[in-house]
Amino acid sequence: MIAFVYGNIDSLAEDNVVLDVGGMGINVNISADTASRLPRVGEAVKLYTYTSVKEDSFQLFGFLSAGDLEMFRKCIGVNGIGPKGALAILSALDADSLRYAIMSGDAKAISKAPGIGTRTAERLILELKDKIRIDDALIDRDIREYGAGFEPDDASPQKKEAVEALVSLGYGRSEAVKAVNAIEGLENMDSGAVLKAALKKMF
Repeated sequence: MIAFVYGNIDSLAEDNVVLDVGGMGINVNISADTASRLPRVGEAVKLYTYTSVKEDSFQLFGFLSAGDLEMFRKCIGVNGIGPKGALAILSALDADSLRYAIMSGDAKAISKAPGIGTRTAERLILELKDKIRIDDALIDRDIREYGAGFEPDDASPQKKEAVEALVSLGYGRSEAVKAVNAIEGLENMDSGAVLKAALKKMF
Protein backbone atom coordinates (compact mmCIF):
# COMPACT_ATOMS: atom_id res chain seq x y z
CA MET A 1 0.00 0.00 0.00
CA ILE A 2 2.59 2.56 1.12
CA ALA A 3 5.95 1.83 -0.54
CA PHE A 4 7.98 4.37 1.42
CA VAL A 5 7.72 7.51 3.53
CA TYR A 6 10.08 10.48 3.41
CA GLY A 7 10.18 13.21 6.03
CA ASN A 8 12.02 14.84 8.91
CA ILE A 9 12.46 12.90 12.13
CA ASP A 10 10.23 14.43 14.80
CA SER A 11 10.94 11.92 17.56
CA LEU A 12 12.84 8.67 17.86
CA ALA A 13 12.72 5.65 20.17
CA GLU A 14 14.32 2.21 19.99
CA ASP A 15 11.26 0.70 18.32
CA ASN A 16 9.46 3.68 16.82
CA VAL A 17 10.10 6.85 14.83
CA VAL A 18 7.69 9.69 14.07
CA LEU A 19 8.28 11.38 10.72
CA ASP A 20 6.97 14.84 9.89
CA VAL A 21 5.63 14.36 6.38
CA GLY A 22 4.16 17.61 5.09
CA GLY A 23 3.03 18.64 8.56
CA MET A 24 1.56 15.23 9.40
CA GLY A 25 3.18 12.97 12.02
CA ILE A 26 3.58 9.43 10.69
CA ASN A 27 4.25 6.67 13.22
CA VAL A 28 6.60 3.97 11.90
CA ASN A 29 7.63 0.83 13.77
CA ILE A 30 11.34 0.12 13.40
CA SER A 31 13.93 -2.40 14.57
CA ALA A 32 16.65 -1.53 17.07
CA ASP A 33 19.18 -1.91 14.25
CA THR A 34 17.30 0.64 12.12
CA ALA A 35 17.02 3.02 15.08
CA SER A 36 20.78 2.90 15.61
CA ARG A 37 21.43 3.90 12.01
CA LEU A 38 18.91 6.72 11.65
CA PRO A 39 20.07 10.35 11.40
CA ARG A 40 19.40 12.84 14.19
CA VAL A 41 16.04 14.32 15.14
CA GLY A 42 15.18 17.09 12.69
CA GLU A 43 17.01 15.50 9.78
CA ALA A 44 15.31 13.94 6.76
CA VAL A 45 15.15 10.21 6.09
CA LYS A 46 13.49 7.80 3.66
CA LEU A 47 12.07 4.55 5.02
CA TYR A 48 10.88 1.65 2.88
CA THR A 49 7.68 0.43 4.47
CA TYR A 50 5.42 -2.56 4.97
CA THR A 51 1.78 -1.83 5.78
CA SER A 52 0.00 -4.09 8.25
CA VAL A 53 -3.80 -3.75 8.24
CA LYS A 54 -6.01 -5.52 10.78
CA GLU A 55 -9.56 -4.97 11.97
CA ASP A 56 -8.42 -2.84 14.88
CA SER A 57 -5.09 -1.44 13.68
CA PHE A 58 -3.14 0.11 10.80
CA GLN A 59 0.63 -0.01 11.25
CA LEU A 60 3.70 0.86 9.22
CA PHE A 61 7.02 -0.98 9.59
CA GLY A 62 10.00 0.90 8.17
CA PHE A 63 13.51 0.04 6.98
CA LEU A 64 16.45 2.01 5.63
CA SER A 65 16.97 -0.23 2.61
CA ALA A 66 14.88 -2.30 0.24
CA GLY A 67 17.05 -5.29 1.18
CA ASP A 68 16.14 -4.98 4.86
CA LEU A 69 12.46 -4.75 3.93
CA GLU A 70 12.82 -7.85 1.75
CA MET A 71 14.22 -9.84 4.69
CA PHE A 72 11.33 -8.62 6.85
CA ARG A 73 8.83 -9.80 4.22
CA LYS A 74 10.53 -13.19 4.04
CA CYS A 75 10.31 -13.56 7.82
CA ILE A 76 6.60 -12.77 8.04
CA GLY A 77 6.00 -15.32 5.30
CA VAL A 78 7.08 -18.04 7.73
CA ASN A 79 4.23 -19.70 9.60
CA GLY A 80 4.02 -18.41 13.17
CA ILE A 81 6.04 -15.23 12.64
CA GLY A 82 4.10 -11.97 12.42
CA PRO A 83 5.32 -8.40 11.89
CA LYS A 84 6.27 -7.92 15.56
CA GLY A 85 8.20 -11.20 15.63
CA ALA A 86 10.02 -10.36 12.41
CA LEU A 87 10.92 -6.94 13.81
CA ALA A 88 12.26 -8.61 16.97
CA ILE A 89 14.47 -10.87 14.83
CA LEU A 90 15.81 -7.90 12.87
CA SER A 91 16.48 -6.10 16.14
CA ALA A 92 18.58 -8.98 17.45
CA LEU A 93 20.29 -9.51 14.07
CA ASP A 94 20.78 -7.04 11.24
CA ALA A 95 19.73 -8.26 7.79
CA ASP A 96 23.26 -9.42 6.87
CA SER A 97 23.68 -11.37 10.11
CA LEU A 98 20.26 -12.96 9.62
CA ARG A 99 21.29 -14.12 6.14
CA TYR A 100 24.46 -15.63 7.64
CA ALA A 101 22.44 -17.39 10.33
CA ILE A 102 19.91 -18.81 7.88
CA MET A 103 22.52 -20.05 5.42
CA SER A 104 24.64 -21.66 8.12
CA GLY A 105 21.67 -23.11 10.02
CA ASP A 106 22.47 -21.09 13.14
CA ALA A 107 19.18 -21.37 15.04
CA LYS A 108 20.93 -20.31 18.25
CA ALA A 109 21.68 -16.84 16.89
CA ILE A 110 18.12 -16.35 15.63
CA SER A 111 16.52 -17.58 18.86
CA LYS A 112 18.22 -14.75 20.75
CA ALA A 113 15.41 -12.51 19.51
CA PRO A 114 12.73 -11.88 22.19
CA GLY A 115 9.77 -14.22 21.75
CA ILE A 116 11.53 -16.42 19.19
CA GLY A 117 12.18 -19.91 20.44
CA THR A 118 14.48 -22.56 19.02
CA ARG A 119 11.68 -24.35 17.16
CA THR A 120 10.54 -21.13 15.50
CA ALA A 121 14.14 -20.30 14.56
CA GLU A 122 14.61 -23.78 13.06
CA ARG A 123 11.37 -23.44 11.10
CA LEU A 124 12.50 -20.06 9.76
CA ILE A 125 15.81 -21.57 8.62
CA LEU A 126 14.06 -24.54 7.00
CA GLU A 127 11.59 -22.37 5.08
CA LEU A 128 14.00 -19.61 4.03
CA LYS A 129 17.31 -21.35 3.38
CA ASP A 130 16.47 -21.91 -0.29
CA LYS A 131 14.94 -18.45 -0.67
CA ILE A 132 17.94 -16.33 0.31
CA ARG A 133 19.53 -14.81 -2.76
CA ILE A 134 23.29 -14.29 -2.52
CA ASP A 135 23.19 -10.89 -4.20
CA ASP A 136 24.41 -8.76 -1.33
CA ALA A 137 28.06 -7.77 -1.80
CA LEU A 138 29.11 -8.54 1.79
CA ILE A 139 27.40 -11.92 1.86
CA ASP A 140 28.66 -12.82 -1.60
CA ARG A 141 32.23 -11.98 -0.57
CA ASP A 142 32.11 -14.17 2.50
CA ILE A 143 30.41 -17.06 0.72
CA ARG A 144 33.17 -17.02 -1.90
CA GLU A 145 35.79 -17.09 0.84
CA TYR A 146 34.13 -19.54 3.22
CA GLY A 147 31.84 -21.61 1.00
CA ALA A 148 28.28 -22.66 1.84
CA GLY A 149 29.37 -24.24 5.12
CA PHE A 150 31.53 -21.24 6.04
CA GLU A 151 34.54 -23.51 6.71
CA PRO A 152 36.67 -24.00 3.59
CA ASP A 153 39.43 -26.58 3.53
CA ASP A 154 41.92 -23.91 2.46
CA ALA A 155 41.12 -21.50 5.29
CA SER A 156 44.15 -20.60 7.36
CA PRO A 157 44.67 -22.67 10.54
CA GLN A 158 44.36 -19.59 12.77
CA LYS A 159 40.95 -18.80 11.24
CA LYS A 160 39.67 -22.31 11.82
CA GLU A 161 41.03 -22.45 15.37
CA ALA A 162 39.58 -19.05 16.27
CA VAL A 163 36.14 -19.97 14.89
CA GLU A 164 36.11 -23.28 16.78
CA ALA A 165 37.24 -21.52 19.98
CA LEU A 166 34.42 -18.97 19.70
CA VAL A 167 31.86 -21.72 19.07
CA SER A 168 33.12 -23.58 22.14
CA LEU A 169 32.60 -20.40 24.14
CA GLY A 170 28.93 -20.40 23.19
CA TYR A 171 28.82 -18.11 20.16
CA GLY A 172 26.94 -19.13 17.03
CA ARG A 173 29.08 -20.35 14.13
CA SER A 174 27.82 -17.64 11.78
CA GLU A 175 28.64 -14.96 14.37
CA ALA A 176 32.10 -16.44 14.91
CA VAL A 177 32.94 -16.59 11.20
CA LYS A 178 31.75 -13.04 10.62
CA ALA A 179 33.85 -11.71 13.53
CA VAL A 180 36.99 -13.56 12.42
CA ASN A 181 36.54 -12.48 8.81
CA ALA A 182 36.35 -8.83 9.88
CA ILE A 183 39.86 -8.87 11.42
CA GLU A 184 42.47 -6.95 9.45
CA GLY A 185 46.00 -8.31 9.10
CA LEU A 186 44.92 -11.74 10.29
CA GLU A 187 47.55 -13.49 8.15
CA ASN A 188 50.30 -12.10 10.39
CA MET A 189 48.65 -13.12 13.68
CA ASP A 190 48.74 -16.37 15.61
CA SER A 191 45.50 -18.12 16.60
CA GLY A 192 45.52 -16.63 20.12
CA ALA A 193 45.77 -13.10 18.79
CA VAL A 194 43.03 -13.82 16.26
CA LEU A 195 40.76 -15.08 19.03
CA LYS A 196 41.35 -11.97 21.16
CA ALA A 197 40.67 -9.67 18.21
CA ALA A 198 37.50 -11.62 17.32
CA LEU A 199 36.21 -11.44 20.89
CA LYS A 200 36.55 -7.64 20.82
CA LYS A 201 34.35 -7.57 17.73
CA MET A 202 31.67 -9.62 19.46
CA PHE A 203 30.92 -6.75 21.85
